[in-house]
Amino acid sequence: MPDDQSPGAPRNDDARPDDEELDDGRRETEPERADRNFAELLQELRVIQTGVQILFAFLLTLAFTARFPSLDSFQRGTYVTTLLLAVAAAALFTAPAAVHRGLFRRGAKEEIVQVSSRLAGIGLAVLALALASAMLLVVDVVHGTPEGIAAAAVTLLICAALWAVLPWAMARSLNGRGEGSPASGRGPSAPRR
Repeated sequence: MPDDQSPGAPRNDDARPDDEELDDGRRETEPERADRNFAELLQELRVIQTGVQILFAFLLTLAFTARFPSLDSFQRGTYVTTLLLAVAAAALFTAPAAVHRGLFRRGAKEEIVQVSSRLAGIGLAVLALALASAMLLVVDVVHGTPEGIAAAAVTLLICAALWAVLPWAMARSLNGRGEGSPASGRGPSAPRR
C-alpha cells in the first residue's frame, strides 16, 4: 500500500478489479491466494516430513539390532504397526507434491490446495498414531506393557492437544474477538488464509 494511502482509503486506480482485501490487509486474487496457501502448506509439510523421516529411519534400524529377536509377539506386532503408520504418514505428507505434479498447469490450484490440506490433516492423525505406537513399543520393551500403553495414551493426548485442540481454541478466540466477522469490517466470518 502506498505511504499516502490510509488503510480505509479506496483502492488506487492501478489496483486490479478482482483483488480482494484479506483480513490481514493483503490484496490478492484468488489464484494468488491459492499459490500462497500452497507454498505455506508445502513449508509446513517440509518441517513435518523431517520428523517422519527420522522416525522411519529409527524404525528401520530396529529390526537389525541384537535385541530385536528377543521381542515378544506383541512387541513385534507393535513394531510392524508403527512401521506401517510411519510409511502411511510419509505417503500422506508427500502426496501433495504428487497431486501438484499430476495437475500442473491445469488451472486446479485451489483444488490442489484443498485436497493437499486434507491429506496433511489425515497425515497428522496418522503421525500421532505412529508416535503413540513408537512410544508403546519403546516403553513396553524398557518398562512393560502397562507403562507402554500409558505412554502411548499420553502421547496421543499431547498430539491431540497441540495439533487439534490448540488451533480450534485459537480460532474460537479469534472469532470471539470479532476477527473476520462481517460486523468488524475485517472480512468474512470464516477467515481465509
